[in-house]
Amino acid sequence: MHAWLRSLNPNLPRPVQTLQLGGLVSAFGNGVVIPFVLIYLHNVRGIGLGIAGLIVATNGVVSLVAGPLSGPLVDRFGGRRILALALLVLALGYGGLALVHTPWHGFVAAAVIGAGNGFFWPAQSTLLAALASPTQRPATFAMQRVVMNLGIGLGALTGGVIATTDRPETFVAVFVIDALSFLAYLGILWLFVPGVVPRLEAVEQAHSASSSYRDVVRHGAFMAVVGLNALFVFAGMSGFELLPVFAKNESGVSETSIGVIFFVNTVVIVLAQLPITKLAEGHRRMRALALLGLVWAACWVAVALVGGSGLDGSTAAVLFAITMGAFGIGECIHGAVQAPLVADLAAPRLLGRYMALSALSWQVGFALGPAIGGFLLERSPSGTWLVWASMCCVGAALALALERLIPLAARRTPVAQPV
Repeated sequence: MHAWLRSLNPNLPRPVQTLQLGGLVSAFGNGVVIPFVLIYLHNVRGIGLGIAGLIVATNGVVSLVAGPLSGPLVDRFGGRRILALALLVLALGYGGLALVHTPWHGFVAAAVIGAGNGFFWPAQSTLLAALASPTQRPATFAMQRVVMNLGIGLGALTGGVIATTDRPETFVAVFVIDALSFLAYLGILWLFVPGVVPRLEAVEQAHSASSSYRDVVRHGAFMAVVGLNALFVFAGMSGFELLPVFAKNESGVSETSIGVIFFVNTVVIVLAQLPITKLAEGHRRMRALALLGLVWAACWVAVALVGGSGLDGSTAAVLFAITMGAFGIGECIHGAVQAPLVADLAAPRLLGRYMALSALSWQVGFALGPAIGGFLLERSPSGTWLVWASMCCVGAALALALERLIPLAARRTPVAQPV
């Protein structure tokens, strides 16, 4: 047991650890905000739930455009510079949410955030992949999932204490905190994380006539993985943006309890991500993705049952927290498989473009999820979660069917080697 616990230590390079620290800071700021955006727009600013969902979805829609644009820029200038630009834009966008009073204000702020997110994820993922060796990548991306979720969980707990619909100024405070967190990450990045500059010949190859997004799109196995991930984000992870307003309006769960629900999810991920990543070594990746689809489907069915049960707010909050803890197990499986698989499938000279299209799958899911989910919640609050559960089951079946497209060398999670 002692040896196994020691094996969980990823022993990542110092620059990777420093970058993860910056990610923790910005994730904390996001956690202060994310659970409460729909509540803020709908319950505080009086914007209809359907329109509020479209505002949140604008983030993802703009990311759909910005993400692919960032790929060539990352390949040319490196992840560090593009990540710095993204952090500045995100600070501006999330700070702008504090000024929202009408729907168009919200759409503008969400568009700025979408531009920042479109550049953020490809740049950060490319920088992490470049700073880590191939055998370190599963642990690197697993640790990214740990620190991001730890930050979001601690932030949600903090935001739940600060924010209250009776005092709109408390929501202004949480948006300011989020903006400052991105500026803090920028300082850490620029002072302590070295840039990884692509070699001149690699840059020339990446921008030659024969090297473009066409090469990436023609990669059938990669595109299948990207499409599957978009489905899982749409039917799975985007539900986190819908759950708080559902829990508050259908079950009477307080803002503080919503923060606790997110924190429970975080604790599960922090404790389970590295062990699950270790257990995944040597096992087939697509079977793991099929398992997470079934886990998430079961969780969304549970959410529908709790929301429609008529339980009091405190009891419902406890059951939602247990459900989101189970959801976190699925997130750990996803973290052990998705990003390392993309990095293993990518051509090194086009890594930025591969990461940009991978990030695009997240942006598609997060754009469609709130946009469709907001209107579904208005018409059938509990039925929304049954739709999401059905889509997760479809994703599980597709994962098994798509395994034959994955190259044999990438079908299993590699076993970490000492560095």
